[in-house]
Amino acid sequence: MKTPALVCSEAFSVFLHKHCPVVAERFSPTPWCWGGRLQTLVCALIKSRPPVAYRNELIRTVDGGQISLDWVDNQTSVTYPEPSTRPTVLILPGLTGNSQQSYVLHAINQATRHGYRCVVFNNRGLGGEELLTPVTYCAANTSDLERVVTHVKGLYPHAPVLGAGVSLGGMVLLNYLARKRTESGMVAGITISVPWNALKSSDSMEEPLNWLLFNKYLTSGLCRAVIRHRKILEKVVDVDYVLKARTIREFDERFTSLLFGYKSCTDYYHDASPDKKLPNTAVPILCLNAADDPFSPQTAFPVTIVQSLPNVALLLTAHGGHIAFLQGLFPRGESYMERLFSQFVQAVFEYPRDIERACSVRGEQISE
Repeated sequence: MKTPALVCSEAFSVFLHKHCPVVAERFSPTPWCWGGRLQTLVCALIKSRPPVAYRNELIRTVDGGQISLDWVDNQTSVTYPEPSTRPTVLILPGLTGNSQQSYVLHAINQATRHGYRCVVFNNRGLGGEELLTPVTYCAANTSDLERVVTHVKGLYPHAPVLGAGVSLGGMVLLNYLARKRTESGMVAGITISVPWNALKSSDSMEEPLNWLLFNKYLTSGLCRAVIRHRKILEKVVDVDYVLKARTIREFDERFTSLLFGYKSCTDYYHDASPDKKLPNTAVPILCLNAADDPFSPQTAFPVTIVQSLPNVALLLTAHGGHIAFLQGLFPRGESYMERLFSQFVQAVFEYPRDIERACSVRGEQISE
């Protein structure tokens, strides 16, 4: 199997090869689980779930809503015994995900091993909390993430924060980093299986087999969340009409785009797509995608854009599916995705000056 393609500046490449050796490894998917669809399905079914004990915190938003944060304080950290300077990994789950997803549990397992603190930002209505206002979340809206970052930095102003976004969480993270530029409050970002262009992702997900295997299931999950919060949401949308949606695009047409004031779903998808916004980002970012991801078609990968940027690296594998990247005969434990996450997070926190120089980022830009 070919070595994954690494698209980035020469300086960023040197840094990654030195501190994240997994980028130079050949990625060989599980022999009996080759294609992207199969990788995605098998991962969801058999991936292990490391035990994680969370401390939940509810914070209020300007509009009167609330956000559920799940913390792993890692108070027994030997490397960083002082909480005020203990590095923090802020994790953003996918479309219908929360802190209980296996990929989140594995990420926390990796980060806490290095002595870091973790906090999971559950999208409104998905963290077990009640919706206090008729507002949920969307890939283009970054106000809730800004509220969370401000809160985390307020608690630990001297602790560096790295953002880790998975799928839709990666879209939110990239849109936030592009919007806030040097004022993001983060030292770096990493995304896994981010859909770069929402329209192209929708087209791919509406192919018959992808609709049957993935789209239908995710749309049901979105509708279940609406049912759970029906009482408050029926003030602003026709809930019965929303629940008849059979695709994510139909759901976004009837619910998300309406809720966030877009004239059409097309307008929302254009605003949500992070591909063209990468030049506005100002911190080091590593993005992992698989060419056979049914959620994020490779025709949308922003290769040309990334080639001209000093601070963004795009790591592309031929196989791996969506949030899967399974390896070995019995791929229940950590795999390529987890090892890359582990190495990059450690590289960012342990070699901050090196990565700043490699990405042409000034120290004062990312110390906010």
